[in-house]
Amino acid sequence: MKEFGQSLSLPSCKGRIQESYNQPSFIQTISNCERLLSSPSCQILLEGRNRLGSLPLPRKDGKEIEVVIKEFHSRGVNKLKSILLQGKARKSWAGANALLERGIGTPFPIAYLEKRQNLALDKSYYLSKKVKDVDEIRSLFRNLPSEELLNLIVSLAQYLLSCHQKGILHRDLSDGNILVEKDNEKKYNFYLIDTNRIRIKRRISLLQRIKNLIRLGIPADAQPYFLSQYFGTPRVKKSLWLWYKTNKRTYSAYVELKKKLRLRQLSQKLGIQ
Repeated sequence: MKEFGQSLSLPSCKGRIQESYNQPSFIQTISNCERLLSSPSCQILLEGRNRLGSLPLPRKDGKEIEVVIKEFHSRGVNKLKSILLQGKARKSWAGANALLERGIGTPFPIAYLEKRQNLALDKSYYLSKKVKDVDEIRSLFRNLPSEELLNLIVSLAQYLLSCHQKGILHRDLSDGNILVEKDNEKKYNFYLIDTNRIRIKRRISLLQRIKNLIRLGIPADAQPYFLSQYFGTPRVKKSLWLWYKTNKRTYSAYVELKKKLRLRQLSQKLGIQ
């Protein structure tokens, strides 16, 4: 795998960092990401299996940069796997750099750090520059007026086609992993996040590409239009539409099943019959 950035070695962890951030003062600042995530200046964006926080950090030039830190934990079988396989922070770093290399938007990757114990990965951190004035695409799907929604769908279809043509396959291409920015010319710019799920392919088959689109929460009545814009044709072939709908129904059923299982587990935990 291609290595991006420069090697970074600290007493408790190792990783890589972009050359422009490879400064002693900045490295010292990020040397304890756990402490940064617990600091009063850190805004916790997500607290769960992984922790995500945002905070301002000083640069050598005296200016501050808003940085997002994502903390990954390794547990159970995954901890054993980490002896041989890459961790999520390193995959996030590689995925984001691969996107930028291909001209695809993603929050700028700053560094990643890994802390290991007896070769196994204990914790890891991925740091990226925060993109301001963006929305998750899910909120736009729900709230945009019809005409503007169609404009968004056209831009999104063209963007995702470009990703696929460049060999980018995001294995969790869902509404929460696409950020949207509207520039001064009222054009939509997109940013892919959760980049540890990025895979680089020499070729992505037609059926793979369609299946990759099913997690997007595009309103049902706009889905045929979205696919027609993706393929650049007035209408979508019936066979391709059937493949899309079948996979989307299967995925929706799977999501509903997971929700029911989580509710059942929660009820059992709380002692609710």
